Amino acid sequence: MQHVRLGRTGLQVSRFCLGTMTFGFQCDEPTSRAILDKAAGAGITFIDAADVYPLGGTLETVGRTEEIIGRWMQGRRQDFVIATKCFGAMSRRRWDQGNSRKHILDAVEGSLRRLNTDYIDLYQLHGPDPSTPIDETLRALEDVVRAGKVRYAGCSNFLAYQVARAIGRSETMGVVRFDSVQPRYNLLFREIERELLPLCEEEGLGVIPYNPIAGGFLTGKHSRDAGPEEGSRFTLGSAASRYQDRYWHEGMFETVEVLHPIAAEAGMPLATMAVSWVLANPAITAPIIGASRPEQLDDLLLALDRPLAAQLKERLDTITS
Repeated sequence: MQHVRLGRTGLQVSRFCLGTMTFGFQCDEPTSRAILDKAAGAGITFIDAADVYPLGGTLETVGRTEEIIGRWMQGRRQDFVIATKCFGAMSRRRWDQGNSRKHILDAVEGSLRRLNTDYIDLYQLHGPDPSTPIDETLRALEDVVRAGKVRYAGCSNFLAYQVARAIGRSETMGVVRFDSVQPRYNLLFREIERELLPLCEEEGLGVIPYNPIAGGFLTGKHSRDAGPEEGSRFTLGSAASRYQDRYWHEGMFETVEVLHPIAAEAGMPLATMAVSWVLANPAITAPIIGASRPEQLDDLLLALDRPLAAQLKERLDTITS
């Protein structure tokens, strides 16, 4: 497993980050532990979670994913770089969500308890909060870093202008700065290439993209005629409509149909080619790969050993632009 710096920091992270949002709903705990074991055995030491996970769950399931990771990691915390996030609703209380000072301080304590740890390596805002001034949010992050409860801060699902403004306010106030972003990025969704990725390269931000295989859509296993496969992200509780809105479209099926023979010609599974394409972008630090079964990691891990030839990358860029 390769390791790289997280943005401009001195922190080294594995070239792949394990996504865990399936743990506790799509996957039961024994399966989740098997996925964690498989990833750790392959050298992945960077693990990403969120307090609202598992994906597709309800207010009754929030926190389960962190609890599973905490139990699995017991006695070997020092062997892993743990990232988690806050923003989503953790209860029906109106203040138990968003990026307010109150919620961040409460959320950090909750994640520490569930993860069974004294500190979080990378704490990320899961989304922007238009109802909270960014200065309030940044000061709260500064306080949890100074208290030793968080090592680095980042954000997810922020637009480029929101990241730029947050960095500017951090510099003006002399408080903690975002060291990473976590956007959606894959062959079917490339919007971040226009503004966010150039900003990250210029400002030294790590990029930890999620959905590199489009929630399984870029495996090529889905059929528009058969409909969404049971047990997949496209039928998963409260997340089903979100994933169908993102990817279940005629144009995306047509693109996958074009990509499939190209992957076969290159001698690799489509999922491997999709992840290799993400890795080929120099702005990318560590793609987040996930699974609902341990064996699903095999094709994704293979991407590290199968870098794309320049000609193939150009071809894929043209097809999906």
